[in-house]
Amino acid sequence: MEIRKTRYSDLPILLEIYSISRKFMADSGNPNQWINGYPTIELLTRDIDNGFSYVSIIDDQIVGTFCFIEGIEPTYSVIKGGNWLNDLPYGVVHRITTTAKNRGIASLCLDWCLKKCKNLRIDTHRDNIPMQKTLEKNGYIYCGIIKWEDGSERIAFQKVI
Repeated sequence: MEIRKTRYSDLPILLEIYSISRKFMADSGNPNQWINGYPTIELLTRDIDNGFSYVSIIDDQIVGTFCFIEGIEPTYSVIKGGNWLNDLPYGVVHRITTTAKNRGIASLCLDWCLKKCKNLRIDTHRDNIPMQKTLEKNGYIYCGIIKWEDGSERIAFQKVI
């Protein structure tokens, strides 16, 4: 698998992958995450502009995408019901998704991020059981609850090497 920065020409494929993911999440008991067309093309374009968006490729086909930022995530400044594992500089993974037909891609993307930054934080919706299982399988530790800007809660995880 290859991982590279997302190109603007990749946007139609990313929108298709996120559409597939929204349906998968709704079908697996998580109908309230990534609703109303989230993530928007404007958000994805901003991620590309900032150099935070990546795609994973197998056999010349994009099979996944994610946002990876090395730096402070403002919504992570307050955590309830627990604590972050440390206060060291960290990386953040957002909006990770893959095509439904490719299993294990999310784990490979998380491994790639860990090679770039040995201290990763990530959050997910309480109803996103497949993502929670992926995180736990990959050694991420539950740390508590964070709130997004819109007030919605997410469960937070961290992994440190």
